[in-house]
Amino acid sequence: MRLLQRYVLFELLRVFAIALTGLTLMLTFVGVIGEATRNGLGPKLILQILPFIVPSLMPFTIPATLLLTVTVVYGRMSGDQEVTAIKAAGINVMSIIMPSIIIGLALSLGTFILTDQFIPWAKGRTKQIVATGMEDIFLDILRAKHKFVEDKMGIAINVLDVDGRTLVGPRIHFKRGSGEAIHIEAESAKLEFDTEKNEIRLRLWNGTVNTPGNAGLRFVQEDKSFPLPRDISEMHPRDISISRIYSEIDVTTMKRDAEEHRRIIQTAFSLTHGNFEALDTQPFIPGQWEDVYAQRRAKKLHTEIHSRYALAASCFFFVLLGSSFSIYHGRSQFLTNFFVCFMPVLLFYYPVVMLMINLSKTGSVNPLWGMWVGNAGLFVAGIFMLRKVLQH
Repeated sequence: MRLLQRYVLFELLRVFAIALTGLTLMLTFVGVIGEATRNGLGPKLILQILPFIVPSLMPFTIPATLLLTVTVVYGRMSGDQEVTAIKAAGINVMSIIMPSIIIGLALSLGTFILTDQFIPWAKGRTKQIVATGMEDIFLDILRAKHKFVEDKMGIAINVLDVDGRTLVGPRIHFKRGSGEAIHIEAESAKLEFDTEKNEIRLRLWNGTVNTPGNAGLRFVQEDKSFPLPRDISEMHPRDISISRIYSEIDVTTMKRDAEEHRRIIQTAFSLTHGNFEALDTQPFIPGQWEDVYAQRRAKKLHTEIHSRYALAASCFFFVLLGSSFSIYHGRSQFLTNFFVCFMPVLLFYYPVVMLMINLSKTGSVNPLWGMWVGNAGLFVAGIFMLRKVLQH
């Protein structure tokens, strides 16, 4: 039986390695590099960030690849009557399913470590590389598209060409804080990025400035500053390790408690002094909005914690369902096995997971159990199929 389990384990690892490599390369070249090229990123920068982007794809490719692996291996064994021969020899079919369960558990642990430790580190490294190469990214976008538009900030930059680090024939349109539209045309310009102040500085030569009150005001040299397109220091929940998430939750909770304590004291003073109008005045509104934001942020952080555990554990539940289903289905056509098994997963598991994530972020569902609904469905289906395999 140990020889048989080693045989099954080797087949599983061989197919898994080939499928994971192929799927990851396909997603990398078709998705990541294609999207980066469309956004005007240069090949040098793509190569620099590629080693840190590829691991981010693993939590999505590993479960699907593992399901494909078990359907290929066990479907072939069942279709070639190897499972029937094993049962005829008096060997329990669980002995050949056990290697896949061990792999599923190991990959569940590995996927969790990947999402909790390595991917946040890789995201941080990517942001550092992007920060240092932000000027090159901006110039690459202008070289590729000859324009850059940021609708949220109301900025549009058009150029005739980019010569090295010099913008040729730049035309800049932006709005002041008062809402006035400013149009600047220049012969040339140079830019530099200040990531500490999070802004772009443009030095323009020989041009004109058009404002609602002054048309065609000429200048020899003019300096303008704009905020960066995005704040690279912004941290999303998926970019933070669980230990840091818990720390942020503690800090947020302390701030909320302190703000609530302040409001209680201020309300008590207003009541004792008979100043009832102060209860509805403006000073209370900012604190209320901060409290609402803190609650939303805390819900997202709690959802991220439980989703990491649940999505990582899906490797085990995929194995439980895929292996038993492939043996019971008994076909050597692995694509048929995969699609017949994967379609219910695609139609049930992923929609349920996405629904639970959205409901958990809004506070409608407790993520402690909501994120495990999809896995519970896979577990019930897997146990049902496993019983059929063991009975027949």
